[in-house]
Amino acid sequence: MIKDIITANEGVTPNSREMTALRENFPSCFHTDGTFDIERFKEFLSDKVSVTGEGYELKFLGKNYARLLASVDTTTVIVPDEEHNANPENADSQNIYISGDNLDGLKHLLKSYTHKVKCIYIDPPYNTGTDGFVYNDSFNFTIEELSEKLSIDETQAQRILDLTKRGSASHSAWLMFMYPRLLLARDLLSDDGVIFISIDDNEGHNLKLLCDDVFGEENIISELVWEKKKKGSYLANDITNIKEYVLVYAKKKSDFSGLIGQINSEEETYPCVNATNGRDVRVIPAGIESKYREKNFTMKKGEIISDTTMNLLLLSDLVIKDGILAQELSIEGNWRYGQESMSEYAKNGELYITRDLYLRRIVREPREKGLKDLLLRLGNSDSTGYSYSINSDDLQSSGWGSNEDADEEQRILFGQQSLMSYPKPVLLIMKLIASLHKKRMVVCDFFSGSATTAEAVMRSNANGMTYEYIMVQLPENLDESYERTSGEDKKRVEKVISFLDSVHRQHTLDQLGMERIIRAAAKIREEHPDTTADLGFKHFTLVEPSKTTLDKLERFTPEDNGMFVGNTVLEDFGKPTVLATWLVRDGYGFTAPVEELDLAGYKGYYIGKHLYLIEQSLSEAAIEAIAVKYETDGGFNPENVVLFGYSFTWTETEQLQINLKRLKDTEKNLRINFDIRY
Repeated sequence: MIKDIITANEGVTPNSREMTALRENFPSCFHTDGTFDIERFKEFLSDKVSVTGEGYELKFLGKNYARLLASVDTTTVIVPDEEHNANPENADSQNIYISGDNLDGLKHLLKSYTHKVKCIYIDPPYNTGTDGFVYNDSFNFTIEELSEKLSIDETQAQRILDLTKRGSASHSAWLMFMYPRLLLARDLLSDDGVIFISIDDNEGHNLKLLCDDVFGEENIISELVWEKKKKGSYLANDITNIKEYVLVYAKKKSDFSGLIGQINSEEETYPCVNATNGRDVRVIPAGIESKYREKNFTMKKGEIISDTTMNLLLLSDLVIKDGILAQELSIEGNWRYGQESMSEYAKNGELYITRDLYLRRIVREPREKGLKDLLLRLGNSDSTGYSYSINSDDLQSSGWGSNEDADEEQRILFGQQSLMSYPKPVLLIMKLIASLHKKRMVVCDFFSGSATTAEAVMRSNANGMTYEYIMVQLPENLDESYERTSGEDKKRVEKVISFLDSVHRQHTLDQLGMERIIRAAAKIREEHPDTTADLGFKHFTLVEPSKTTLDKLERFTPEDNGMFVGNTVLEDFGKPTVLATWLVRDGYGFTAPVEELDLAGYKGYYIGKHLYLIEQSLSEAAIEAIAVKYETDGGFNPENVVLFGYSFTWTETEQLQINLKRLKDTEKNLRINFDIRY
């Protein structure tokens, strides 16, 4: 397990991930000794790409170091929160909350969720000088090791280590921090997936170049502008910036269906037909209001709906009632377009849709117009601060929420003023997610903060979606933050600590996020008493083995377990941790329904193609029970038997292998792969 990873990491270089991809796609370019034949590779590029020695690219101090960090595997283990996960609301939940460094979290996620995440939203530190960003990492490279791994001189290695060990908020430090995380995030995304990244002016230009480097500049979708404040400060002495940005990149723009697609209640998506100008004609969901006129209106035959450069001439009357194109309205003398007719006209090239007519951009947006409308509908008069319009064309309006709205959301949930600095409003993230028009998808946020994204997903699910979320948040020590901050920041941290004390939680930032999810879920249940949405979550913590445990792993050899097990490695990790870490490593994810087996009194764990044996004392009766189950249970066919190497003697391992070899001669004709992990 960890020992195997440590050994493998010693041979990792900055280009390990890239070389693995090349080996998979261009195996003929590798010699038998593993070296890469660049000249042969160029032959594949001939007549396609002009290979030159220079090119336009983003360069910064520590770029290769950042690539190295993306390639080195994590040595953390996954510790399940057994008490929390066993609660009724969480036991069957598919939502995941991970407490740990997001670099480690992404590496674990990639083992089970590669190309499976359709939407990533992140709100990383902006490196403004006041947001607390200082680069630090836990990799203990020496100058000599780093110099050798990166093929740089020791002076350059020292400069990089100065950024990583002493802490820095420079542009290079921020880029070095973001680069490996975006590289790993790209691999999480499905081919039709998209990433939204909130940012401001301070690092916005660098982020754009960084994303061009990681995702390819051809895959940018847009740079959205978000109005974070309704107005500037009256006391400002210079220009007040009330805008932020959301960078949007697709994994593959060619596979990306756009920010305005079509939802089907049964399938994930289906194609829309197009008008003569290429615009999509979509089904109008019940309850959608027209942007062009009042909610219910009739347009007469011969009318022209015009815009600056586009217009639609009606060939017969058009009636919209309650957001639905009406076919059955008893309005005498009117021809009415139904959805089928509109689609048919579009297929035949007989329809041209303008920007003004809302039919051209019907979106399945969140139906809640903010908590103000929601509270009023519930008969609650405490509705200060919410006035969202769900039909905004862009992010430059309060219809997408503001920092003030986000502060109010936190006040309602936590019962006091906002606990987090510069929070994002729930509606902003709900709308970004909704713009993808997927009924089912995994949404990931690896800078979870106060878990706004988790609440956005849950509120979307209460409105009929079936999303799953994965949150990752560093368990930042707030006591340490309190000691190193001053002024208003110190007061804010003090408020968070006081709040966590009031709910009997530890003084770490992830605890605030989990508390927010629980409170938001309770509120959603009040608002939607009949909802069947998944409002729970499973919690896991990423833990680096202690120095004592690492020393045991370093000293251990299989010969140490010759006749009896004389180590306490399993006690150090714990069986749930070993099992959870292995399930993720083998692609089953964090919420896998593993089956516990009773094998003559010995507990084994079975799922898919794997049988996991972790505990000590594998008796002869247990070994025989395993063999018999293979032979007699038609549905039991794990191809891999995985053993926690520290728990088994050489005799037990040998006897198990001998007994299972006989399966090759049975009707199943199974060839079992034995995987002994350390």
